[in-house]
Amino acid sequence: MGSDPQFAKYPDLSLAQDIFTTTNSSAPQISRQNAIKKLQDAISEHKMAPLYRHLAHPTEGLLNSPGESSSSRPSTNSRKSNGASQLASSLRGSSPAQFPWDEQLYEKLKTENEQELATFTKEEEEAAETAGDTEIQAAKGKRAEFWARVGDKEKALSSYEAVFEKTGILGTKIDLVLAIIRVGLFFGDKLLVKKHVDRAKALVESGGDWDRRNRLKAYQGLHLLTIRSYNLAAPLLLDSLSTFTSYELCSYSSLVVYSVLAGSVSLKRVDFKSKVVDTPEIKAILGDGEDKLAALTGTISAGPGAGDEEMKDSSTTTATPTPTAVNLTTLGSSERVAEIEAPVDFTPLAGLVRSLYIGNYQAFFLALAAVEENFLSQDRYLYEHRVWFVREMRLRGYQQLLQSYRIVSLKSMATDFGVSVDFLDRDLAKFIAADRIPCTIDRVNGIIETNRPDDKNKQYTDVVKQGDALITKLQKYGQAVRLRGSERG
Repeated sequence: MGSDPQFAKYPDLSLAQDIFTTTNSSAPQISRQNAIKKLQDAISEHKMAPLYRHLAHPTEGLLNSPGESSSSRPSTNSRKSNGASQLASSLRGSSPAQFPWDEQLYEKLKTENEQELATFTKEEEEAAETAGDTEIQAAKGKRAEFWARVGDKEKALSSYEAVFEKTGILGTKIDLVLAIIRVGLFFGDKLLVKKHVDRAKALVESGGDWDRRNRLKAYQGLHLLTIRSYNLAAPLLLDSLSTFTSYELCSYSSLVVYSVLAGSVSLKRVDFKSKVVDTPEIKAILGDGEDKLAALTGTISAGPGAGDEEMKDSSTTTATPTPTAVNLTTLGSSERVAEIEAPVDFTPLAGLVRSLYIGNYQAFFLALAAVEENFLSQDRYLYEHRVWFVREMRLRGYQQLLQSYRIVSLKSMATDFGVSVDFLDRDLAKFIAADRIPCTIDRVNGIIETNRPDDKNKQYTDVVKQGDALITKLQKYGQAVRLRGSERG
């Protein structure tokens, strides 16, 4: 057993991204075709009969033709069609994915699955007769990994739980729970993921080793990202950058994207500089020229000591080279070899971070649009929250500019952001009505006046509001008590 991670190979979460891409109308056509090809190859290679049926069946398949989809889908399959299936179905556009159903292929895969299961049964029986508990558990573990590999959610979960119940080694138990989390992520079952993230945290806190504690940090951060808790996900994901080994969860390139986006939308400016702008792991990917070289050679370090002057110098450069997606900080830190990652153009992401920090708001809006197109709309974890993210980042830009002024011209602010006055007026009005920006707009004089209350006044207002709410609740409680007393009398 040892301390090496177990049950880390399946399910392959990259296939869940491919399933998403096939139904994502925002994805380029070539990407959708490549995703379908990869799915077909994986199904044939790994004999994934259950997943093939789940995706391509004429009447019950996720990727079937529009006329044969939900209207004829039996209600008994609603649980198996949750999560990733529901998300992909909601993205079904005018040009559905072409994923043909081949009955002969399905029967062939099904037969091969049955033969493989028979070998597991035989191995378990032989282990029960001639070997010990360790060999029996190893055979059951193979069965659990088999179900995870072929894409049968319910049987994979039950098999993992069966192995968990008979396992006494804490490290193996943690690995099993992490495998269950990945099954939940594959099928988009957020409730299942939350339950077992909490379960894994309890196991790790009871004595888990450093490697599993570190891996759980990435799992927890990704889960929080999927439920839009970016403020909680950011510190976990950013901390995982320097010690990342969970390649079964996502690629290092994806972790960089998730970390930067979560940090950009949730961290205060001081933390944003120290943990995103000046972090060596991020500079090694997003930095320009000298910054990237300095990050790679270790001559810079993140933290409060990093000066603003360095950021100003880097912002004056006009060249925007395209960084490549490689794990520059953790290669060789794990015995497991990460798969070769496809090149990723981080230029929009680098532009978003740089322009937000230096206050180049017109470039910030352009970079935000590019990030939405290239990252938010293409990733299965980010797609669901893309509108919210773009809105929150616009709000962050407005707040950052307005906090420096008492009064600002509406026209000059619109010019700074590269938008029309009417758009800025409408956009700001939404945030002002929701009490997200403390200011008022005077369209007659064409100005925006901020009215930031000081901390003491804000605390006083909060106490008054909370006191009024408490008094109202007490009055309702008193009325209920009096009514009950009169009934008894």
